[in-house]
Amino acid sequence: MGKLDGKVACITGGTRSIGRAMADSFLAEGAKVVVNGRSEEKGAACLAEMDAGDNAAFFAGDVSKQDAVEGLIDFTIEKYGQLDICCLNSGGVNMTAPVAQMTDEEWKLEIDWNLNHVFWGMRRALNHMIPRESGRIMVTSSVEGKLGKPGIPGYAATKHAVNGLVKAAAQEVGTLGITVNSILPGLIETDIVRDTGPDSAVAMGLDGYDALIEMFSSESALKRPNTVEEVAGVALFLASDAARNMTGVMFPVDGGTMPY
Repeated sequence: MGKLDGKVACITGGTRSIGRAMADSFLAEGAKVVVNGRSEEKGAACLAEMDAGDNAAFFAGDVSKQDAVEGLIDFTIEKYGQLDICCLNSGGVNMTAPVAQMTDEEWKLEIDWNLNHVFWGMRRALNHMIPRESGRIMVTSSVEGKLGKPGIPGYAATKHAVNGLVKAAAQEVGTLGITVNSILPGLIETDIVRDTGPDSAVAMGLDGYDALIEMFSSESALKRPNTVEEVAGVALFLASDAARNMTGVMFPVDGGTMPY
């Protein structure tokens, strides 16, 4: 038997990177999974690569929009009849600018993608899980939810806020058999990081993408970037019965970057 036999999961940002690794690990342990992404084309390609038949489905939508996040939750329940695991994984550095130069529009984009998406999804998922008195909610936060780098104030602020939301929600639903946790990855060289890394490096006052990777790697005990599989391993543990007594916790997957 798989660790997640009979369970149903949904994952925002699930067609690539960390979300895709989570989906693969959940499927391998017997779960049915709905992955979300913005592109129908990429979603179809993801399902073809997974080759999981009716155990996997795709829901298209931009989760910085409320109707897309809530639509994913509703679609998952309609498709499979329940929701046991909700991974609010989508997010990233949307804008790179010092505080003094960030516009209201740029700030709102960061809030909607990294924070509001988590709130909307968590609220919708809990309204399904609370009557069943069972469920797992996982949020992909970041080491920047405890630290902070120049040039990415929106990202750092929203990830700090996400961690606070996780702690509060965990206290609210702990007696109902529902756990709420966040995972704090360190730097991972995903396609998203490769796309945004050069701009982030400039905003941080660094000399290019390679300097960005070197800075984050040098801050860790392992002296290397992390991998999506390492993050997915923690997600699988939190989704399983082995983690039923763990809630309101920030789980770092950062190679020893954070000092606490």
